[in-house]
Amino acid sequence: MISWSDFEKIDIRLGTILDVFPFPEAKKPAFQLKIDFGELGILRSSAQITHHYCREELINRQIIAVINFPKKQIANFMSECLVLGVYDESNQVVLLHPDKHLKNGLKIG
Repeated sequence: MISWSDFEKIDIRLGTILDVFPFPEAKKPAFQLKIDFGELGILRSSAQITHHYCREELINRQIIAVINFPKKQIANFMSECLVLGVYDESNQVVLLHPDKHLKNGLKIG
């Protein structure tokens, strides 16, 4: 169990995917994402979402991500945030996203 104050330390925000790049150097199939978090800036992330998504359907999609983890080196790429999703029955990631378009950078709570 975590405390409420532990949960409050996690900075979960809404962002929009600006661009998607192939990431052949990753151990598991993944994309490199460039995500706009509004006033908080643009961050990059590596995401293992190639099973359910192609580049074209990801661009301009709003997603939810944790933005206050330390940067993480993944192969030759520095991931700056963690895009959130749900593992389906095949252990493949389905992205979390709002059902309405909202302003980038809004806090999830």
